[in-house]
Amino acid sequence: MRVVVVGGGVAGSASAVALARIGAHVTVYEAYDDPAGPVGSFVSLSVNGLRGLEALGCLEAVQRAGFPVERQRMWSGRDRLLGDVPRGRRGGDPLHSVTLMRADLVRALREEATRAGARIAVGTRLGPAPSGPLTAGADPYGALKAGADPYGPLTAGADLVVGADGIWSATRQTIDPTAPWPSYAGLYSISGVTDRPVHLPGDRPQGFNMVFARRGAFIYLPAPDGTVWWSAQVAAADPPADPAAVTLGELAGLFATEQTPHAVIRASSAVTAATLLHVLPPVTRRHDGRRTVLVGDAAHPVGAGQGASMAVEDAIALARELSATADIPAALAAFDRIRHDRTGKLARSAAANRDAKTAGPVAARLREIMMPFFFNRFYEKGTGWLYDHDLGQLPAGRPY
Repeated sequence: MRVVVVGGGVAGSASAVALARIGAHVTVYEAYDDPAGPVGSFVSLSVNGLRGLEALGCLEAVQRAGFPVERQRMWSGRDRLLGDVPRGRRGGDPLHSVTLMRADLVRALREEATRAGARIAVGTRLGPAPSGPLTAGADPYGALKAGADPYGPLTAGADLVVGADGIWSATRQTIDPTAPWPSYAGLYSISGVTDRPVHLPGDRPQGFNMVFARRGAFIYLPAPDGTVWWSAQVAAADPPADPAAVTLGELAGLFATEQTPHAVIRASSAVTAATLLHVLPPVTRRHDGRRTVLVGDAAHPVGAGQGASMAVEDAIALARELSATADIPAALAAFDRIRHDRTGKLARSAAANRDAKTAGPVAARLREIMMPFFFNRFYEKGTGWLYDHDLGQLPAGRPY
């Protein structure tokens, strides 16, 4: 089976590992010259994603590249502790959530994909062939056009195309030209790492901390070297006219009334360009019934916190179904059925989390009153379905 993977980020690289391991001949086409370059900031992996990485053979490399995060603490803008729970796991799980730079996660997955026999072509953007997806030329398996011009001279033949090209997926539009486009979610994100160790007020041991601030949410994690990794998610009805022009000074002003976020921002000298956060209505067609399928954010953007883990889960689930039958359309239909309810439930949870970050003063005050009672008592029970999920090991490959 010849597979073309569109996109070489987390979803595409994980898919390449999984599909190569079951015997497919995989080529990944990535638009950026370096898919593990400075695109994005840090990412946290919960234990469901880590179990998937273990199945792919990448867990130890990912753990070495990042650091474990044992606890998750939620704070009000007035520095009141609202909740303290295990981070991304049940309390008794021996695995701990891992935080690392997104580039390091992509790099680990790409290296494993190459070891498994996949080929990664960078600086190559794919688009539909003139006669439609997977039908161009004399190639009996169809083709996609490859090159800077989406109708350029190169072709890439495939039995299966995996669209791992993110929330702005061109593959999704190829499957369904009427599919909705993403829309601005009312939040933009800026991330950074402090230049030096930061003295945090009070008793703040290492862990994942989220502050519900007046102007959004602020996430920070003390790293083992004493620096602080952070991400500000700013609530704004209208996005900044030029996201790249948002300065540290402006950001510090937005969080001036929150002691810890303000101190962390002031201890930094460089940030990533602001990233606008987008939402997407449920994708109703995630495969074409023949040989094109969507994975990761192209199929179900779930927001920060679980995007990478869901992409890894998708990769393993897709490989399992394809290894069970030579009937590719049947495998794609089975994959969609398996993933539909889980990713849909997570998308609804992510929407509620976004709403919490844009809450007005009345809702914020109610949260301060209610959250300390409910969060610690019901968090583990309410998230068991998410963290206990285990797709198991990859099956033996088919003789493609």
